[in-house]
Amino acid sequence: MIEPGKSTSTSTNESTSPRPRPSPTSGTPAPTVPLTLGVEEEFLLVDARTFRLVPAAPQVLATAAGDPNLIHAEGTRYQVEISTPVEDSAAALREDLTTLRRSLAKAARAHGCRLLAGPSPVVAVPGPLHLSDDEPRQREMARRFGSLTQTLVSCGRHVHVGTLDVDTAVAVANRVRPWLPTLIALSANSPFWDGRDTGHASWRAMAWSTWPSAGLPPHFGSTAHYCRSVQALLGSGAALDTKMVYWDLRPSAHWPTLEIRALDMSPDVDGAVLQAELARALVATALRELAEHRPDPVVREDVLRLARWRAAHDGLEGFGLDPYTGAEVPAADLAEAMLDLIAPELAAAGDLDHAAKALAGLLRDGSGAQRQRAAYARRGSLDDVLRQLADETEDL
Repeated sequence: MIEPGKSTSTSTNESTSPRPRPSPTSGTPAPTVPLTLGVEEEFLLVDARTFRLVPAAPQVLATAAGDPNLIHAEGTRYQVEISTPVEDSAAALREDLTTLRRSLAKAARAHGCRLLAGPSPVVAVPGPLHLSDDEPRQREMARRFGSLTQTLVSCGRHVHVGTLDVDTAVAVANRVRPWLPTLIALSANSPFWDGRDTGHASWRAMAWSTWPSAGLPPHFGSTAHYCRSVQALLGSGAALDTKMVYWDLRPSAHWPTLEIRALDMSPDVDGAVLQAELARALVATALRELAEHRPDPVVREDVLRLARWRAAHDGLEGFGLDPYTGAEVPAADLAEAMLDLIAPELAAAGDLDHAAKALAGLLRDGSGAQRQRAAYARRGSLDDVLRQLADETEDL
């Protein structure tokens, strides 16, 4: 991401419905903090005929049109990445994502490849892992972390919300983290891994959390606590540097933003924009509550960890856990409860209409994980899954 500065209703069953903190009263003004958006997206490259992974990133990147700060290498040569400019509106973000995806898709086609907005390789990675030639640190990671590096061949979407200083980002993170499982369920799009159905809607979320520096972030009592936690990762050898702080949510190591990293890649731009809108509104809601001097939400750590697993397992079509009570709740109800909670902030940003319609469409048409399984069920072919992902990625 380029440096900032610009160069619905819930379940009626009250015994199991989510219990988010009460929304501010209508007479309380929202804080006048301008929040920006930026998105990083990672893509796989597959052969246009066989749909098998190909280590063609250097050739594709050399052909792609656009600013090299916006289109660049990822951890392996099977992957490419885009980083949008910092934007004030979701409409501008949509235009950026569409333009950058088109450029990469065209370049991939020129080299006999197709661009795949899929979070998992679906089929086995062929031969030895091809790490990025431009990232010597990846080779040190392979030396230190061994087989964990196989999970590098997975793709996530990172949403940056700014501009926030570190103190504010840490305080906001504590209030956003109860909703991370719901965001995982909404984005779930990786049921297949290494040629088989994993039984999870987001296996990427599970595989990535095997890194010692990944998964749910702690609840931080202060910025000093956050800094000590990062230093513990570095000092223990669990992370080479601050870029390897892989928590689902973190203050960015490089930009004045809060970075939400829990999301699977999904093929459609509309889904990407929805996730960005929800992320920004969650941050805005947290800022409002901080301005009102509300205490941090009380969330049991064991319940939140179980909620994360359940979200990765069931996705949007199954059940989740209310982060405040631990009660089993339809995942769709949790998503709608989150939308209700942040609706004032979505409206203030001009995003409520689109977010409500996009979420309703997702609940109606099914998550990415469900669509992948439906594609596989037609003929029992993983090639059909990969072809569908490629077609959806290029439908711009």
